[in-house]
Amino acid sequence: KGHGKFAVAGHNVKLGRGGIREVEFFVQTQQLIAGGRNPALRGRRTLDMLEGLLEAGWIKEDARDELREAYIFLRAVEHRIQMLNDEQTQLLPRDEEGLTRIAYLMGFDSREAFEKAFMARLKRVQRHYAELFEDEPELASDLGNLVFTGDDNDPETLETLSGLGFKQPGDAVNIIKSWHFGRYACTRSAMARERLTELHPVLVTALAGTDNADAALRGFDSFLAKLPAGIQLFALLKSNPELLNLLATVMGSAPRMAETVSRRIHVLDTVLDPAFFGAMPSYEEFRDGLDLTLDLARFYEEALDRARIFAQEQQFLIGLRLVSDTLSADKVGHAMARLAEVVVDRLLTRVEAHVAESNGHVPGGQVAVLAMGKLGGREMTAASDLDLILLYEAPEGVSQSDGGRPLAISQYYTRLTQRLVTALSAPTAEGSLYEVDFRLRPSGNAGPLATNLGGFIAYQEKEAWTWEHMALTRARVIASSSDGFAEKIQHHLCQTLARERDRATLADDVRSMRARIEKEKGTKDIWDLKQVAGGLVDIEFIAQFLQLAHAHEKPHVLAQGTEEALEKLREAGCLSSGDADQLLSALRLYHRLTQVLRMALTGKFVPTEAPRGVRDLLLHAAGAPDLARLELELGDIQQGIRARFEQIVGKVEVPSST
Repeated sequence: KGHGKFAVAGHNVKLGRGGIREVEFFVQTQQLIAGGRNPALRGRRTLDMLEGLLEAGWIKEDARDELREAYIFLRAVEHRIQMLNDEQTQLLPRDEEGLTRIAYLMGFDSREAFEKAFMARLKRVQRHYAELFEDEPELASDLGNLVFTGDDNDPETLETLSGLGFKQPGDAVNIIKSWHFGRYACTRSAMARERLTELHPVLVTALAGTDNADAALRGFDSFLAKLPAGIQLFALLKSNPELLNLLATVMGSAPRMAETVSRRIHVLDTVLDPAFFGAMPSYEEFRDGLDLTLDLARFYEEALDRARIFAQEQQFLIGLRLVSDTLSADKVGHAMARLAEVVVDRLLTRVEAHVAESNGHVPGGQVAVLAMGKLGGREMTAASDLDLILLYEAPEGVSQSDGGRPLAISQYYTRLTQRLVTALSAPTAEGSLYEVDFRLRPSGNAGPLATNLGGFIAYQEKEAWTWEHMALTRARVIASSSDGFAEKIQHHLCQTLARERDRATLADDVRSMRARIEKEKGTKDIWDLKQVAGGLVDIEFIAQFLQLAHAHEKPHVLAQGTEEALEKLREAGCLSSGDADQLLSALRLYHRLTQVLRMALTGKFVPTEAPRGVRDLLLHAAGAPDLARLELELGDIQQGIRARFEQIVGKVEVPSST
């Protein structure tokens, strides 16, 4: 606007350098960046939004204080200018007399004092404005030649790449050249190729900073091949080069997460949120965040899409914290379970409202979702499905729902369950959330999809097999119509688990169950940490056996998670300290390794084929010096755990195939 320099006389207090508009742009730009996820940042008042940006962690307190004070000061100056001649202008007078009058109107003793105070505010505003807008990332490089044009490879470029750690610089040049031929969807447009060219220096540096530059480049190339479009990502990386380092880490350490980014670029946006650098969100923070995004949905299907976006982003952030070593592997299971609980709870509310539109409600009816398996035990991984049971109860005398198209009670809750399964597992334009498994309900797939609480209690008391009670040790209510209904369910669970049992019969049941599983899924692969003899299943069965054996006399040994159960069993004297230490040590190692494997890979782990970054993550999680040593340790641990199983429960005799 022709006011690019600092001045006092004739300066435009609104449009000039360091003026009111720079404060507004500073606020509005960050509202545009963050307001999509945070409705609290959509206000119209500049000072209120400065406060909001501080509360959301986007700016620091000194920025809020200095910009607030400067904005109020500059607005006051603007008003005094307009008071002078009663005209709509933001230009300070050019003559000394006019400036002196403004100084006096502002309460200063002299023009010089006013000019000094005015210039100080302009410089403060400009400094904050420049930090946001004008410190453009420097993409130039002093690495040396990086030329990726022409038919022949540039010798100096090969030398530069070799010096950076690329062992096959010729292949690296050919890969980067190929991006500019437009054979990938994400590089077909000239704009995308231009953005990518600008990224070359910082991209090459980021990939060279990984443990295996050549493998990281090939991973990035594979990532680009799957990317449907590139301009959005390349522009994001150009503005935030530090994201490249994280992305390079993901390429080298977690191919599964790289696949997520290629399908859902929006997950990278969440890394820009200052909250990423704080503590892992609590249940309440997950819930509030999901509520914010669901409240923006205009209709039911959009709510399902928004839930998927939220969950994908949060799962990606949990994984990113794991691979970047800001969240230890043993805390991932709790974080994943916390997220899943919130998603199930909030979607159940949406599903109930959706069903009610046609079929109404069951007057006085109660509903709850019982989590089992990994979710119930708070041991979820990135690949875990949700083992759920939906329980309901209706008052005596109520036979149907009260909607325009009423349904019988059992039919109503079956429909509710079907809709919940669809809400959680059906693919939409934004992908799917979780695989859902309701087979642990009474009578398995043969039983009704929704389960009346009275029938559930009767089944557990009279018909359930031992293995079903073993599964119940992990059961907990994660969503419910009321706290009272949840407590009622939990009370009945405790009664069922704490009934008196014959230890020898119980041991036979547990042992034969382990033998059947081993016959169907047994393996000699030490990296199949769940099913291998002496693996996770052995430890879980030991904990479940001891809980069922002792809960009648010592109900406090009941706990949903295997680790907590083993600790309680030790405290109660039901498990020796030596055995407990051995089991807990193995369990924690298995969980850490499993979290890494599920987060990083989609298929089976083959040490000779896995990326080096994955192997390094495993070694870090295990605290092992090398893979050979870790494999020897795993073999010894598994033998020891199987020995403990046979000592505590009994020998596993796998039935023959014939």
